[in-house]
Order: sequence, then C-alpha cells, then structure tokens
Amino acid sequence: MPDVAVVGGGLCGRLVAWMLAGAGHSVALYERGDAAGTQSAAWVAAAMLAPLAEAASAELLITELGAASLERWPGLLSELPEPVFFQRNGTLVVWHAGDRAEAPLFERRLRANAPAALFDDGFVKLSGAQVAMAEPALGTRFPQGWLLPNEGQLDNRQVLKALAGGLAERRVETHWHTAVAADSEIRARLVIDCRGLGAKPAWPALRGIRGEVARVHAPGIGLTRPVRLLHPRYPLYIAPKQDNHYVIGATEVEGEDMSPMSVRSALELLSAAFAVHPGFGEARILELNSQCRPTLPDHRPAIVWDGARSLRVNGLYRHGFMIAPEVADTARALAEALLGGAVTTPDSFDDWRSHTRWPALLSCEHAATVL
Repeated sequence: MPDVAVVGGGLCGRLVAWMLAGAGHSVALYERGDAAGTQSAAWVAAAMLAPLAEAASAELLITELGAASLERWPGLLSELPEPVFFQRNGTLVVWHAGDRAEAPLFERRLRANAPAALFDDGFVKLSGAQVAMAEPALGTRFPQGWLLPNEGQLDNRQVLKALAGGLAERRVETHWHTAVAADSEIRARLVIDCRGLGAKPAWPALRGIRGEVARVHAPGIGLTRPVRLLHPRYPLYIAPKQDNHYVIGATEVEGEDMSPMSVRSALELLSAAFAVHPGFGEARILELNSQCRPTLPDHRPAIVWDGARSLRVNGLYRHGFMIAPEVADTARALAEALLGGAVTTPDSFDDWRSHTRWPALLSCEHAATVL
C-alpha cells in the first residue's frame, strides 16, 4: 500500500506527487486524462510567472506566493529529466495613446497589492524611445511603457511532459486514463485530492472561470518577452515561446462553459494582437482553446485537511503556474506532517500551521481555523 495516493494529475497534482516521491515516500497518482495533460487547465495556459503584473488584479498573498514560486522554478526544472523552456526577461506593459488613463490605475493597483520590495526593484518607467530599445519589434508604436524586469515565463506543455517523466523517474505508480473519486476506497495511508473542477461534487464552493487563448506561429516578429497591453475593456497578453510560437490571451468569463471559443472572442483577441504588432496579421493560427480554471469564492488557493486521512488542494484560479511550486510544497509539508505523526488532531494541526510560511492556505474541517 502506498504512503500517498494523489487524485488528479494536472500541474498541482503532478508537483505534489513528484515532491513527495522525491522525499522518499511511495506515491500513486490517478488521472482521468493522459500523461500529456491535455484535459487539464494547465494545458491551456500562457504560463507567465508574473507576480508584479498580476498584482493589478490579485491580492498581496497571491503576489507573495508568485514571487516565492518564481525563485523556486529554476531549481525544480533542473531536477526534471527533460528540458523545459524557461525565460526571465521580464514583462513589458504598454498602452495605446487613447488608453493612457489605464496606466495610472494599473500602477496604483500594483503599489497596493504587491510587496514593496517587489515593486521597488521591479518597476521601470519607459519613454517611447526606451520601449523601442527594450522591445525593438514594437518600434515606436507606444508612447510609454513599463518594464517589470524580474518576471518570467515557461512552456506549460513542456512542464507537464517533463513532470510525467519525473514521476516515472521517481517510481511514482501512475494510473493515466483512470477516473476515481477521492472519497472512494483508494488503498493508501493518505489521499490528496488535486482534481480541480473535478472535485466540485465534494467541494460545492468551487466554480469555473473560463479562459480563452490563441496559439499562433508568427515568424519575423521577434518579441523577446511577454507583452501586456492595457485596455479598458480588453486587456491582452502575448507570450512568446520557442520556434516563433505565441500564446495570446485576454478573456475571463464567469461560468463553466467548456465549449470552443466563439467567433467574437477570436476576432477580439486576434484584432488586439494585430494592434500590438501588424505582423500578427500574417500569423498562422495553430489553436483556439478554452478551459475553465478552478476557483474558490475568495480567489485564493486552499489546502484543507479533513481531520482524518484526506487532503484537498484546489482553487489556484488563473495563477496556476505562477504559484504552484509554493502551494504544492505546502501540501507536501502537511502530508509529511500527517504521515510522520506531527499532526494528528485539530489542535496539533493548528500548532503546526502557525509555524508554516503560508498559514492562510491551510485549514482543517474540524478545527476552529477553518477558512
């Protein structure tokens, strides 16, 4: 019987299983989809590691998790058996002259929601000429901009593939194409539910937030870092990947609609990209994708112990790749505390929780500290 059974093999489930196996535990992983991760929310993602840029809409806890996770990613990737595209050239934020009123609003949100050190060390105002120097592909199209030099990105699909290889390397017992309920009779000392929206029957507070992205092939543009376009209605990001591939996204829609992207969304998304660089008019559309990200009412991730032999890890929302290393490692630490006997009761859980780096992520269903 394994020490741990992880149910759900998306990004977070793979990381938790891989970390626990690396700590010497026997682990089984059950995933209803394939080893590539094509059914997971992580498959449809830009995988930008941008805690300062995300502070425009995320609270301080999320930006702190993102900043800590960004520092962890290089070490994690170096331990995986396959190479993963990772870049830390920063994020460029621009806006058209007609949308200049968006710029001070964006700056105020960043100051309010980002750690002071992160903002002070990672926010550089640029003139139009400096924008052109930082990103020559954009020329003189934008009169001003900001460079957030400490941010990064990676290739989401390469990460999923490399983690699948890492699970095999660490002898995790993987069960792809195997749908199971986390409350079923799984043989393991501890069960960790990382099913995302698949956990909704057991966690009714979960809801889906639909996201849509386009993947295009655009030789000759040559962006060297993710670019974010401020817009009052349709903020856009363009993330350059390897081999002249770009991930373009903007939309966020309440609801668990998993249908294909609408014509209107596609037109708005690609028109906004064209407005950033006319070269996207000649790009070849590789994919138009949609997916729903699992979200809790407060938009925070949560790790919940049921007081017995189960953990639930969920609610990473739109910040999956940005915060997953810290969330997964916190779940790993709690799992080890349970397996090792350091946590056995709600009181011992409270004591253990108070000494962790991220107590706001942790709760116990039978304790007074339930979130």
